[in-house]
Amino acid sequence: MRLLRPRPTPPPPSTPGDVLAEAEGLWLRLGGREVLQGVDVTARAGEVLALVGPNGAGKSTLLGALAADLPPAGGTVRILGRPAAEWSTPELALRRAVLPQSATLSFPFAVEEVVRMGRAPWVAVNPDDDDRAVAEAMAATEVTRFAARPFSALSGGERARVALARVLAQRAPLLLLDEPTAALDLKHQELVLRVCRERARAGDAVVVVLHDLGLAAAYAHRVAILHAGRVAADGPPQEVFSGRLLTEVYDQPVEVLPHPRTGALLVTPERNL
Repeated sequence: MRLLRPRPTPPPPSTPGDVLAEAEGLWLRLGGREVLQGVDVTARAGEVLALVGPNGAGKSTLLGALAADLPPAGGTVRILGRPAAEWSTPELALRRAVLPQSATLSFPFAVEEVVRMGRAPWVAVNPDDDDRAVAEAMAATEVTRFAARPFSALSGGERARVALARVLAQRAPLLLLDEPTAALDLKHQELVLRVCRERARAGDAVVVVLHDLGLAAAYAHRVAILHAGRVAADGPPQEVFSGRLLTEVYDQPVEVLPHPRTGALLVTPERNL
């Protein structure tokens, strides 16, 4: 007689400030190269943490480590206070949702079917909850109107929003998003970052890899600036975004200025046109 594995238990609700993921002294190698070197970073409930830095700085690698998808060579990664390796795959799926840089499917699933895949960790506990989560995720990302269209027939930006809807439908308290705005137009870049803030306001921890420093300054509660596999600075954008530091990290002159009307932080490269 085969014993059935017990159904994984969802995590209890988080309170603002709870540490939902953390890396401590993290070292990670890929292809024989040390991509991360002694990195410390913390994702807390109620916050959007942006990972920024130049290409090759280790942003996506750090996100993969926080997702328990990449095993560290040294240091520790904890998810909800427990070493990442100690969680089973079904348990992890109820605790963190991951958006990779690109979304591809080999079969012509309809958009709604793709979003519904995010409900798989809940193994049909309540079909009404599934329907509600899928509908709310599609509405939040503005993909409801093409719910019946094949995913393969969508533009790159539309696919990116559907992929985000799948992550939102998963209803995990830790969201790990890798360049969710890369394929999007101006309107939908703003939409995605507003969704990130809304999820943080609802009590989730959101970790997002961004290349647009202006978006990071506007929407992130905290920013970790990565440079050559290390954290060069970690804190609120108003404290860590300086022209001197960003110029050094990006090897490109950068200006950090207050908006003339609102005083909000503006980050722009210096240009001599």
